[in-house]
Amino acid sequence: MSPNGSDRSPRRPMRRKLLQALTAGLVLATATGCTYKDFPRLGMPTPTTEEAPRILSLWQGSWAAALAVGVLVWGLILWSAMFHRRSRTKVEVPPQTRYNMPIEALYTVVPIIIISVLFYFTARDESKLLSLTDKKADVTVNVVGFQWSWGFNYIENVPGSTGDARTDKNLDAIPNRFKDAFPANAGGVYDVGTPGTRNPQTGNPGPTLWLPKGKTVRFVLTSRDVIHSFWVVPFLMKQDVIPGHTNAFQVTPNKEGTFLGKCAELCGVDHSRMLFNVKVVSPERYEQHLKDLAKKGQTGYIPAGIAQTSHEKNRETNNL
Repeated sequence: MSPNGSDRSPRRPMRRKLLQALTAGLVLATATGCTYKDFPRLGMPTPTTEEAPRILSLWQGSWAAALAVGVLVWGLILWSAMFHRRSRTKVEVPPQTRYNMPIEALYTVVPIIIISVLFYFTARDESKLLSLTDKKADVTVNVVGFQWSWGFNYIENVPGSTGDARTDKNLDAIPNRFKDAFPANAGGVYDVGTPGTRNPQTGNPGPTLWLPKGKTVRFVLTSRDVIHSFWVVPFLMKQDVIPGHTNAFQVTPNKEGTFLGKCAELCGVDHSRMLFNVKVVSPERYEQHLKDLAKKGQTGYIPAGIAQTSHEKNRETNNL
């Protein structure tokens, strides 16, 4: 019985709140629309390139490390709360510990070890993903970002298109170290969109980038105005598109289908409309699409972007 004569235990409200919190957590965990097959990806979409599983593995490993640290910290908090709470029969202040060198060393060294391990795996995977020398590209696409849509220069030898991507004035913004890998005498074709463009099959907004399944694709990223970011969601990878600086990466799509892409960098008032689609098809269907673009008169290349800045030219010279 409580001091005021009531039989109600003061612990009951706390138990009730704990039960409510657990119930709310269970509802949140089960109301996300994910199935048990989706749970191991921890929110990531299904990978659609050969490189994406490496990114997914890094994501899962980071979550596992975070969960292990969380369990340790929560356990220590609960242990302290349970075993160091004030006694009902003793009112004196317990002994105070001001310095404990082993514990202080522990909570300094352990975080350093955790960060070092995460840094190692991140640096290892980033170096592998951004390498352009591990595998020769079968297809090269110059992705051009501009306010407020995207253009795609297919740097290919296409029947009906004459020219040379290595000397084309529209591609002057691309450094020679990328041009050296371009096919010889590649006249090329292009496609360019507006915010109102839609994919004819799905109705999704934005222009459509076509890619061949099973072929290694090199994206050469250039911008005409401000910083954008090229993100194909199920590729699990994105990279900034920077004026005056050319970025590049390679992927090998391994699943056919139409996937969503978007600009992941706040680039201005219509940033939310900078959407595009990626259609992965068979190599034969891809070649036919390039021929269809040539028949429409979309031969040659659209301007790639702002010319390379002086400090970038110096950096490229020093790295040669």
